[in-house]
Amino acid sequence: MVEKLSAAERAGLVVALPEWKLVEGRDAITRSFRFKDFSEAWGFMARVALLAEGQDHHPEWFNVWNRVEITLSTHDAGGLSARDVRLAKAIDAIA
Repeated sequence: MVEKLSAAERAGLVVALPEWKLVEGRDAITRSFRFKDFSEAWGFMARVALLAEGQDHHPEWFNVWNRVEITLSTHDAGGLSARDVRLAKAIDAIA
């Protein structure tokens, strides 16, 4: 079973993932991305999809034209886990 983040780990999210925000009413984090156009946004989503599949951890996301919104939470843990932090950092690296 995947463990939820501890209070100390959760407090460290502000430093570790400064572009990500906590989702109100959920134990999840989210980030919005904007790109030049749909093609660039779709290419980013394809790279994230391959990355997520490799980590066996799949994001919730929403796309309209040049905008991509990603939400991360670990369903097996019932909230945020180290898996979310790891994937968010990897997403940031390719953004």
